[in-house]
Amino acid sequence: MDKLKLIIKREFLAKVKNKSFIILTILSPLLMVGLFSLIIFLNEKNSEEVRNVAFVDESHQLASIFTDSESTKYINLTELGLDEAKLKTKELYYGLLYIQKNDSLKNLSKGITFFSEDTPSLNLLRDIEGMLEKEIRDLKITQLDVDIEKIKATETAVEITTENFLGEKSSKIGSILRMVVGGGFGYLIFMFIIIYGTSVMRSVIEEKTSRIIEVIISSVKPFQLMLGKIIGNALAGVLQFVIWMISLGFLMFAITSFFGVEIVSSSSSMAQMNPEILQQAQDTSINDLQLVLQEIKNLPILTMFFSFIIYFLGGYLIYSSIYAAIGAAVDSETDTQQFMMPVLMPLIIAIYVGFSVIENPHGPIALGFSLFPLTSPIVMLMRIPFGVPWWQIVTSMLLLIITFIAIVWFAAKIYRVGILMYGKKPTYKELYKWLKY
Repeated sequence: MDKLKLIIKREFLAKVKNKSFIILTILSPLLMVGLFSLIIFLNEKNSEEVRNVAFVDESHQLASIFTDSESTKYINLTELGLDEAKLKTKELYYGLLYIQKNDSLKNLSKGITFFSEDTPSLNLLRDIEGMLEKEIRDLKITQLDVDIEKIKATETAVEITTENFLGEKSSKIGSILRMVVGGGFGYLIFMFIIIYGTSVMRSVIEEKTSRIIEVIISSVKPFQLMLGKIIGNALAGVLQFVIWMISLGFLMFAITSFFGVEIVSSSSSMAQMNPEILQQAQDTSINDLQLVLQEIKNLPILTMFFSFIIYFLGGYLIYSSIYAAIGAAVDSETDTQQFMMPVLMPLIIAIYVGFSVIENPHGPIALGFSLFPLTSPIVMLMRIPFGVPWWQIVTSMLLLIITFIAIVWFAAKIYRVGILMYGKKPTYKELYKWLKY
């Protein structure tokens, strides 16, 4: 046990004192916040862009619907005709909408073309199509001598609320929140396994190629060495994630506080212009915030927390053992390529199935992959926010623990033999023979 502690301490300190580890720990939160801020900035700049769109309405029935919005300004060039409007639009405007002359409302929707120098924005086309469809529909209703106002009065918005048989209600915001939380936990485990599992493999390969391993195993057992590397790298990874979470929380708080000042000042000016609009916006924001807080309370937080710890440790230990065995079986990182795909496939499938499972978290596919030990750390965590029966969680955890013990045992046998093998690229057949030694 004392030797195992020394190995864990050595691996932990070697990882933490590494320059790349220190730089990555410091820069990653800054890069993530910077990327997030850049995305927000670009979206705001993109939304601030005003497109000038000209139109020629030869039908003389649709010109009234083109009213300016925050992102689009419409210019009527009907009097110029199509050819002159094209020339003027090419020099001055974003694009030209052409509505050809039609004597019948039946064909009015078929003679519409948008001219532009480059490929037009899909959002812009969707907005224009929506306006045209609504107006042409109203014109057809008028032609049938039907009162449009009476028809509009029959239009009803339906909002379905969901509730289980215990009386617990949920909403669309709750579904989105569950999807984000489950996907975030699953993706976090996926990234941790990939990053620190390969770190264990590289550590084994470096010691093997430098022949230091021959000195080390003269005083410790190969199984202790493998387990020490796995645990040491895991502790370093946990420390890095804790630092990242604290740093991100501090940076996000600072950013929201900074932008909050601007929001308050802009809100004050809005209050002077139109207090009723501001009050309505504040009431909507408060209601949305209360709804989000209520949905957070409805989440199985304790179940998610303890499940995350168990699946986090179980998933990492299983895959890091496999990575350690791969590192012991090869002489260089290049030789690992033939073994990496079988290891990565369950993780990739788990991510793919996990996000598709969100649509049906209690279906047979969701149940099967959340019980299968190589995919359960990701898929089950994506299911838990939606509510999972306790027996499924317990069964999944038991299968995960049994699989972990079996894989560690097999990996230790490969590690024990492969750690002293040099100069030959092993095959799957040879790895199978090593298991019998």
